[in-house]
Amino acid sequence: MADDAKASRHEAPRPRNPDALTFEQIRERAYELWERNHRPEGLEIEFWLLAERELRSERDKRRAADPAHPVDEAPPE
Repeated sequence: MADDAKASRHEAPRPRNPDALTFEQIRERAYELWERNHRPEGLEIEFWLLAERELRSERDKRRAADPAHPVDEAPPE
């Protein structure tokens, strides 16, 4: 029982707003950007911020293209 509580305590919280970007989405995009740029050291924050900007832009474009349809949480693959 204690292991279950410990595991759930370390999970990333789910966003209350379904349109909000998740930590995992940003982390995955930042990692992809970092790898595409030959894994430079010391630029973690820059890649994180770039990932956030890209994901927000994609989300906003999807929202503008179909405002009646809710935006899915996962970015397109």
